[in-house]
Amino acid sequence: KIVGDLHGQYYDLLRIFEFGGFPPEANYLFLGDYVDRGKHSLETICLLLACKIKYPENFFLLRGNHECASINRVYGFYDECKRRHKDGVKLWKTFSDCFNCLPVAAVIDEKIFCSHGGLSPEHHSMEQIRQIHRPTDLPDCGLLCDLLWSDPDRDVKGWAENEDRGVSFTFGTDVVEKFLKRFHLDLVCRAHQVVQDGYEFFAKRRLVTIFSAPNYTGDFDNAAAVMNVDETLMCSFSILKPAEKKSAYRDR
Repeated sequence: KIVGDLHGQYYDLLRIFEFGGFPPEANYLFLGDYVDRGKHSLETICLLLACKIKYPENFFLLRGNHECASINRVYGFYDECKRRHKDGVKLWKTFSDCFNCLPVAAVIDEKIFCSHGGLSPEHHSMEQIRQIHRPTDLPDCGLLCDLLWSDPDRDVKGWAENEDRGVSFTFGTDVVEKFLKRFHLDLVCRAHQVVQDGYEFFAKRRLVTIFSAPNYTGDFDNAAAVMNVDETLMCSFSILKPAEKKSAYRDR
């Protein structure tokens, strides 16, 4: 089960587990952005790390762009640590050290490439990702930055500056097609963007965006999704409806 952005929405994480099965009943891959914006970043990241410690072979956590000190210093996690813990600054720095060790990409059964953000013009081999030295902070450019920050764009061919974010790139459908062909993959799975239905396809269903925080920040009426991948690599989606619709799950 592949889960997208959570952003401190702890009770929605619990509902995802209640529906999909608490580990180790199901295997999970999380795509990052566990903290910031939501009210319960500490509970969210602590539960996820506890699950990783207890079930290391069934539970996997990738790094999102908000697992970065310069970002979560501004968007809520630092303030939450400081407000809720007597040694809050020290606690935040300890989490930052942890985040600097998180892996940044995963490949499922040699066919589904997963990262938080997207693709990079500097990505020429999988060995490049394996050779990224950790712990590391997030640089302002380059492969590591792009894996956590880039976005697909239907109006772009090739690569373009990511003007909305002010960092990294946007990429077109042609980039996805070339990437999959080069590495003999079937699908790119990423998070990083709010999508209304919880998931959204791109490039003729060769890339999918998954977002798992319903009613994001309380300002959106988006649904959340979890992508289920079975043993034959058949993909389906479990949808968590926004609160106005009683927050019920349904399958697709």
